[in-house]
Amino acid sequence: MDNGGFTTVLGLVAGTLTTLSFLPQLLKAWKSRSTHDISFGMLALFSAGLVLWIVYGLIVADVPVIMANSVTLVFVGLILVLKLRYR
Repeated sequence: MDNGGFTTVLGLVAGTLTTLSFLPQLLKAWKSRSTHDISFGMLALFSAGLVLWIVYGLIVADVPVIMANSVTLVFVGLILVLKLRYR
């Protein structure tokens, strides 16, 4: 039961907060041009997990899961690009 949209709003807020948690790291890596302290393995595994969450969200038609993980995948993908560029 959706409780009048409460669970959807809760999911969107939770997804927004966890997604935004990667923004400071992305901005720091961009400004400093350094990704030395960021683990490539963690980023790769996390990206794979995000892809699976997106697939899951599509299967169960869960908009908050799809949106949050898609945006997070973009942020993490950009950090991965910076990691490869600024070795």
